[in-house]
Amino acid sequence: MTTYTPAQVTEKTGFTIDTLRYYERIGLLHEVGRTAGGRRFFTEQDVEFLQLLRCLRYTGLPVAEMLRFVELLRSGEATREERVEVLREHEQRVEAQIERLREHQEHIRFKIRLYSGAEELAVSPA
Repeated sequence: MTTYTPAQVTEKTGFTIDTLRYYERIGLLHEVGRTAGGRRFFTEQDVEFLQLLRCLRYTGLPVAEMLRFVELLRSGEATREERVEVLREHEQRVEAQIERLREHQEHIRFKIRLYSGAEELAVSPA
């Protein structure tokens, strides 16, 4: 079984060591393994799970919702539909966020064209 040090996990996941400790403390991570000397180690399964948490967090899922999702996950197969629903709802929020970002991007592109002289000054320069 491959194991990783906390430093290696930060490289693989992008989380800081403080975030890993926080996620463990609040229950997002199950009890992390420890060596005989008491040092934390992570398994490949831990890293894969952290990558899922990173995806959820970076796309704006609140920590409280992440905790809810993790509780459902740990409850087993009986909660599959609830987990799917949590992810579907989050995916819809992500899609709406992407659409808003596209609109903002188009505004920025317009201003670039305007300020570059590619657009006529038919609007007030803001």
